[in-house]
Amino acid sequence: MKSLMRRSATALATAALAVGALATTAQAAPADGDPALTDVYIWATDVNLRARPDTSSTVLAVRSRYWLDAVCQTQGQYVEDPAVGGNSWWTAVQEYAGSDIAWVSNLYLRGGEKIAGVPDC
Repeated sequence: MKSLMRRSATALATAALAVGALATTAQAAPADGDPALTDVYIWATDVNLRARPDTSSTVLAVRSRYWLDAVCQTQGQYVEDPAVGGNSWWTAVQEYAGSDIAWVSNLYLRGGEKIAGVPDC
């Protein structure tokens, strides 16, 4: 009986250590964003994130009031919105470090026509 209790206690202790190790690993996971990249904010609703910097390219995602990591910016197709004006600058963005690149018109990003802190492509 003592041997069974000792084995049970050892098994419980091992399980507790394994759970503790997993919790430590989870806490050490990197943050979603890449600290080397500039954060940009989509201020509008239902903004298309596209495969290329033009409105005829594939829509990869749609986001509203959303933070993204900016990789770089370049001039692309001129986008005009009667409510806010027009702009030909587009920013390549990532949702999190290592994710696919998508393009969003700077017209819908905070920061103006060309966003300070985001390098040219």
